[in-house]
Amino acid sequence: SIVAAIHAFCLYSFSDDAPKGNYSELKKHGVMLEIDPVESFRIGSLNWNTWVLFIQYACCFGVELTMNNAAALYFKDEFGQSTEAAAAIASIFGWMNLFARGLGGFISDVSNTGHGMRGRLWTHTIFLFCEGALVLFFANSSSLGTAIIIMVFFSLFVQAAEGSSYAIVP
Repeated sequence: SIVAAIHAFCLYSFSDDAPKGNYSELKKHGVMLEIDPVESFRIGSLNWNTWVLFIQYACCFGVELTMNNAAALYFKDEFGQSTEAAAAIASIFGWMNLFARGLGGFISDVSNTGHGMRGRLWTHTIFLFCEGALVLFFANSSSLGTAIIIMVFFSLFVQAAEGSSYAIVP
């Protein structure tokens, strides 16, 4: 906890709020306008793009939360695994976070280089489509080995969709 406190102090003392500087300085010099938070929320909540992205993100992060909570029970009930074995198998889903989320953002960045925001949106759409198809295959898999392999690829696309979501948000 001491290391975390020192780290927090250093971040607060030596970093900027944004690439162009601290918000208070930017507002003081007229570079950044003062925005009413209630009005900003109202504008954002009335923008249909906000709601589309909200639903898309729910389709990836919501699925991740569900899988993190239910996968062990699924492997225990469907394939007769012990609680320990089922939990170990289910943990593979979470371990995919180590690289798959970043991979999704990277692929989105590459798509942006060649095709702009439309490339990012296509990347995100493809990830979500593959995620949806793989969850159906996963739910209908009949052997443990097949279920594990499908879950690995399913998790890859779930996490990659999350990474591509972060790439879309300004």
